[in-house]
Amino acid sequence: MANLETALKECLSSIDGASAAALVDYTSGMALGTLGGTKDFNLEVAAAGNTDVVRAKLRTMELLGLKEEIEDILITLSSQYHLIRLLKGRGGNGLFLYLVLDASRANLAMARHQLRRIETELEV
Repeated sequence: MANLETALKECLSSIDGASAAALVDYTSGMALGTLGGTKDFNLEVAAAGNTDVVRAKLRTMELLGLKEEIEDILITLSSQYHLIRLLKGRGGNGLFLYLVLDASRANLAMARHQLRRIETELEV
């Protein structure tokens, strides 16, 4: 089992193009842990803002009566991918992993695969 710091470091080291990672509580909007980011990209603000994305999608699914679980939410920008993975099981309820990727270097399929693997090893 990986602790939070180890899991975030693994996100940045094992996922090509990853530049920032966070574990976020979408019930409060608080980042429980962050790694990466720059002075021009405030990871805490991005993590908090993406809680609104998760909440909106969950609310929409409820209104539609969808009985599905969200695996990932992908936001594509011209130079970045933002990948949100909702955690399941072992204390992960209400949490998501947030990953920022350089679009010119990232492989989305591999990033999703690696993030899924990191999720299974994460101890929260």
